[in-house]
Amino acid sequence: MSTLLHIDSSPLGEGSISRRLTGEFVRNWKLANPDGEIITRDLTAGNLTSINTAWIVGAHTPKSSRTSIQNEVLALSDALIAELQSADEYVFGVPMHNFAAPSVFKLWIDQIVRAGETFSYGEGGPVGLLKNKKATFVIASGGVYEAETAMAAYNFVEPYLRTLFGFVGVTDTNFIAAGGAAAVSLGRVDSQVFLQPHIESIRTRFHAA
Repeated sequence: MSTLLHIDSSPLGEGSISRRLTGEFVRNWKLANPDGEIITRDLTAGNLTSINTAWIVGAHTPKSSRTSIQNEVLALSDALIAELQSADEYVFGVPMHNFAAPSVFKLWIDQIVRAGETFSYGEGGPVGLLKNKKATFVIASGGVYEAETAMAAYNFVEPYLRTLFGFVGVTDTNFIAAGGAAAVSLGRVDSQVFLQPHIESIRTRFHAA
């Protein structure tokens, strides 16, 4: 049985472009995997915190030597990592905020990149431990930042995510760029008209599969 991890990070709720597209991805994934399990996490729910000294010390303390307080400090990180480990495929909704991923998404990343859990140190350098996973990233942005556009150099989201997830072992990645969403928020383009080509792209992906 396959498992999909669905993570959203937009603060816009039902009005979010990335959320609507990850929702479409999830619906099509479920049709293709009727017996599959879906794990859903909304990063804007408010339970993410910045890592601190206690977290760092606990993460670098062998499990057998951790105190109960250290285990408590790492409990959320452990749960988030367990979701990544148990899922076969991921879909992430990541709006572009100031040319980068939202701060809440970075908080999540800081919780899941841990030595001995999602990567290890080998003789040749770091080795990613999240093997045989697939990840789809839905990146919604007000402007257009795709390759070979005038603003492409300002897109720090996709290269960062490719590097970060490659570091933890996830190299089978797909990016859906929903650029130009500002036209929707400004009322120049109907949201459904804007979304339709991306929805069709998602449906085609599953149909082709």
